[in-house]
This record gives sequence, C-alpha cells and structure tokens, in this order.
Amino acid sequence: MPDAGVQAQHRAGGVIHDLGYRGYDGPRLGRVQIVKALTWHSFRSAFGIGRGVKGKIVPVLAFIAMCLPTLVNAFAVARGNARLFGYDVYTPSLRVALVTIFIAAQAPELVSRDLRSHVLPLYFCRPLRRGDYPLAKYLAMTGALLVLIEVPLFLLYVGTIASAKNGSAVWHETRALIPGLGVGLMWAVLFAAIGLVLASFTGRRAYSTGIVAISCVLTFFLALLLIQAEGGQSATSTGARIAGLFSPFTILDGVRVWLGGSAQTGLVADPGRYGPLYGVLAVLVLAACLGGLAARYRKASQS
Repeated sequence: MPDAGVQAQHRAGGVIHDLGYRGYDGPRLGRVQIVKALTWHSFRSAFGIGRGVKGKIVPVLAFIAMCLPTLVNAFAVARGNARLFGYDVYTPSLRVALVTIFIAAQAPELVSRDLRSHVLPLYFCRPLRRGDYPLAKYLAMTGALLVLIEVPLFLLYVGTIASAKNGSAVWHETRALIPGLGVGLMWAVLFAAIGLVLASFTGRRAYSTGIVAISCVLTFFLALLLIQAEGGQSATSTGARIAGLFSPFTILDGVRVWLGGSAQTGLVADPGRYGPLYGVLAVLVLAACLGGLAARYRKASQS
C-alpha cells in the first residue's frame, strides 16, 4: 500500500481523463486549401453572410441600389424605347458612390478585425506564406466587387434582349456587353486593392472606414473640379485631357475612353494622346496598392 505522502502528491498533481475524443488520421489539406477557405470565408463576410443583420445592411442595400436602374431600363425597353444605359458607362455617378460606400464599409470588415485582435501570428502557424493572407483577402474583395458591378450589367442585358424583336438585336447587345464587363473587371481589380490597402492602415474599423471614404471622395471631387475648370476653357486642351489623372475613378474612365469608349457619357474628356498615360498610371496605382498591402501584412505578421 502506498504511503500517505505519495497519495497526497498524486492528488496535487491532478489526473488526466480520457474523454473519448477521436484523433484525426485523414489527409491534411495544405496551403492551397487554406487560401481557398480563407478566400471563401472573406467573400461571404463581404456580403454579411454568417454575420448579424447589421453586417448585411450596407452590402445588400448597395447591391439593390446598383440594380435599380436595370428595372427602369426593362420598363422603358418594354415600352419600345432604346436601352437607357451603356454597359461600359452604367450610371457612372451612381457606380462611383456605391463602390465608395461598399469598399469603405466592407474592406475594414475583411482586414481590420484581424489586425485589431492580433491573430495574424496564429494564421501563420499553419502552412501559410506571408503573401497568402493578403492574396486571399484581395481575391475575396475583387470577387465581391465583381458581383456588385457585373450582376447589374447582366440584368441590364437580360432585360434588354427580353424585349428584342429580332435575333440581330441579341448579337448587338452581346457585343456591347463584353466591353462593359471588361470595364467592370478593371474597377473591381483596382478598387479592391485600394480599399484593402487603405483599410489595413489601422485595426480600428471606424478609422479604416473614414480613411477609405475620405480618400475616395476627396480625390474624386478634386478630379471633377479640375475637369470642369479645364473643360470650360477647351475640351481638347492639355489640361482638360490630363485632369482625370487625380482620382482612380477618373483614371479608369480615361482608360475606358482610350480603349474606344465614348467620352460623351463618361466622367472625363477624350484623353487623346495622353490615353497611354492613363493606362500606365492605372497599372502603377494597382502595383503600388498590392505592394503596400503585401508589405503591411509582412510587418503585421511579425508583431
């Protein structure tokens, strides 16, 4: 029989109980599957899926507001009128406002919470490289913006061809839709990067939202003021052609016009020989934002 001292020591050390939990002996998914899972989770979060009612208000209302012009167009086309909106210039002012609201509200949701909670080192305990986390967030935000921008174009297309009286109209609408989808892709790719890099400056969501919103609004109105000031003198002057280089919204519209879109219904004048400058600047802004996002998370993962 063990003496009393051994029994007391055994009681003080505690006992390990077998609760019957089963271990995992199956295949362990690697880095690619982790990135996919993080991308899908972030994409759902961008639309408030898996969150409370408050988290769904902004993305749902933004999406509904973006789709409202398609209903007006369907009603007008059904009465024999021509299509009201171009696919590549789908309500430009409304798109600017709603994209700003969407990225200002949802980009912080994707990045600020993890920064505030200091959980990034936990992510990188897994087989996840430093660039995989921002890549997953960027893919998710780009996908969310594609839904916000491109789905209304498809609805506009369907509503127009539904009232078409001949097959040639369907082909005409299809040819017009493709450039519009390309413009929407440019918007999604660039503004996902801009929204995320600005939102990643701080872990405080309110500050992140303010940084994104103020940056987008101020640059847009600065560009508009310059366009109006220079355009009032001459729409073909050098100042009028380069006035759109001060905002990502007008930069993308300048790229659209340079690639063959109409300048009469967009945000900027015909850039003329300065068109390549718009294209180069758009690429540089995208590269700077993606590089800044990667550098931000390289630093944050070590803190």
